[in-house]
Amino acid sequence: MGFAARIIGTGSAFPDNRMTNKNLADKLSTFGIETSDEWIQKRTGIVERRISSAEKPSEQNSSLGAAAAKNALEMAHKTPADIDQIIYATCSPDTLIPSTACWLQHKIGAENAWAMDINAACSGFVYALSTADQFIKTGQARTSLVVGADIFSSLLDWKDRNSCILFGDGAGAVVLEQTDETADSRILSSHLLSNGSLWQLFYIPAGGSNLEVTPDRYQANLHKIKMNGKEVFKTAVKNMVDFALQALNKNRMTIDDLDWFVPHQANLRIIEAVSSRLNLQKHKVLMNVDRFGNTSAATVPTALDEAVRDDRIKKGDLILLDSVGAGLTYGSILFRW
Repeated sequence: MGFAARIIGTGSAFPDNRMTNKNLADKLSTFGIETSDEWIQKRTGIVERRISSAEKPSEQNSSLGAAAAKNALEMAHKTPADIDQIIYATCSPDTLIPSTACWLQHKIGAENAWAMDINAACSGFVYALSTADQFIKTGQARTSLVVGADIFSSLLDWKDRNSCILFGDGAGAVVLEQTDETADSRILSSHLLSNGSLWQLFYIPAGGSNLEVTPDRYQANLHKIKMNGKEVFKTAVKNMVDFALQALNKNRMTIDDLDWFVPHQANLRIIEAVSSRLNLQKHKVLMNVDRFGNTSAATVPTALDEAVRDDRIKKGDLILLDSVGAGLTYGSILFRW
């Protein structure tokens, strides 16, 4: 008999500071940039987001990840000592060395786990969950902690109205446990792809080994994200639709079989376009983008955690995770709760 992985716990954590659209508009006005709550909501569906404070150790990337992890472990009735591996999805690490996964391991005391980061930007959680699934299926791990977390506010150019209105900070986590391959509750399939030729749609020029952050480059904001929003929108909608259908077709299911769809919370307009093309009923779509913005790798696990904790998700429900991120990266995972 072979192995499969099932999700047995979820958790999330956010910074305390709520930045409403009004707060953001006031901030941008200090740079001579005009915007408004109405303008932001119309284009994104976002009302507010959480912004981490760099002065608070509790709001570091790994600290939010640790809080989310502890919530997930509590739900799963597991302790940090039970964890075999930590896979941490982020593109805004605490430090380049060591990995944020190692910082998390230290903070929660998961002394029996090995730990690594994955950077697939907004697709990161789906990539990390798929990776953990493979380790469990092959018998190399029994209990895995998967975290998706980003402090995206640290990467934003606050003078770029088209990008800075979209993002917020947060962390989400799940605990995976080994089960048998015929179990009702398990990950059914995962589907991943990257297209590096589209790197220029969403990238940060400086900060890696190719381009050091010098004073001149810092002044030019080359260490902040550059985004082609219009093109990202088009490729996001197309590929999220394609990967949703790929997961369903693989398992000989249709959109009507789904109980819940958990898309990357890029913005409301992308989610609506994807849902419309899939002919998916609105009440089946899990969303928190209005309250938290785009939290990158944290969007999927935090939306999932909310629905688990308020009892919308029931045992046996069929759930589809769907994402797109810088790279570009794409991915979907179909599982039964």
